[in-house]
Amino acid sequence: MKTGSATARPMSFSTVGLPDEQRIALWEDHNVQALIGLRCHTLGEAPFDGTELNLQLEQMQLARVRSNPHVVERPAELIRKHPADAVAVYLTLVGEAFFYHDDGVLTLRPGQVLICDADRPFMRGFSHGLEELAIKVPRPLFRDLTGLDSLSAPLVRDFNRGDVSARTFARLIDRALRPEGGEPLDERIALDLLASMTGSHPINLGTVHLANARTFIEDHLTDSGLTAARVAAGIGISDRHLSRAFAATGTTVPQFVLARRLERARALLGSSPQIPVGEVAARCGFGSATHFAQAFRTRFGMRPTDLRQQARARRLG
Repeated sequence: MKTGSATARPMSFSTVGLPDEQRIALWEDHNVQALIGLRCHTLGEAPFDGTELNLQLEQMQLARVRSNPHVVERPAELIRKHPADAVAVYLTLVGEAFFYHDDGVLTLRPGQVLICDADRPFMRGFSHGLEELAIKVPRPLFRDLTGLDSLSAPLVRDFNRGDVSARTFARLIDRALRPEGGEPLDERIALDLLASMTGSHPINLGTVHLANARTFIEDHLTDSGLTAARVAAGIGISDRHLSRAFAATGTTVPQFVLARRLERARALLGSSPQIPVGEVAARCGFGSATHFAQAFRTRFGMRPTDLRQQARARRLG
């Protein structure tokens, strides 16, 4: 199973500004290509208003979806016309979602995740609008992960409390699909978490510890006093368990923190040449501008000022 980190940039689609009479058709066409084919129906007189941020990974497709009240359905004839050959995962962030399937109806509240077979008929309703994260997992990949060919019934997990795999999975997907710019997603870790959510194999605590630690580090990169001990305390594990989790990937906590700070600094130097180099260093958690310059040159083979000059030259050119 070949997986890696996301490097592609998210692409956005919105019905805002489109002619009212074309919005639903264009939304349906977009989702056939970008995610899963669905029929869409509005609730009430207001025109359909939807925005979708899509990210294609090596094997999975991700989306952040926002919309006003509506209903979607995936009937048998649409499945025959546009088979997904996939499992769908929906993480509810805002608004209740109703899921109708062969065996009944489920109500999904914010903080819950639904895992279902995308090629079994279903209907979903959002009476108060929604914001959710949607993931499409190809069936062959899902089979390799779990040993399951399909899901005879939908699964529901709670990522706000109770299910540590679901919570970590939700945080990783949410961070990868930030409208202002997502963070790299390790697809292997996300898939391992998804497999544990199905109950097909015991949870790998090392995977969860690593994912939680990386998330904590991203949240605290600007803190020059960030240490391995603070990371361990922040995610509720021992220093030893934290060290083991990172050692399994061939690195240490300080090495990972330094690498992420340097990557963030490089991105900031390239995108915002008006910010002084010293301020870039401080924003990325370096307590010393001299240490920052030395570490940057060691990592990238150039000084921060060299990259800054290149960025300015590109803008002028």
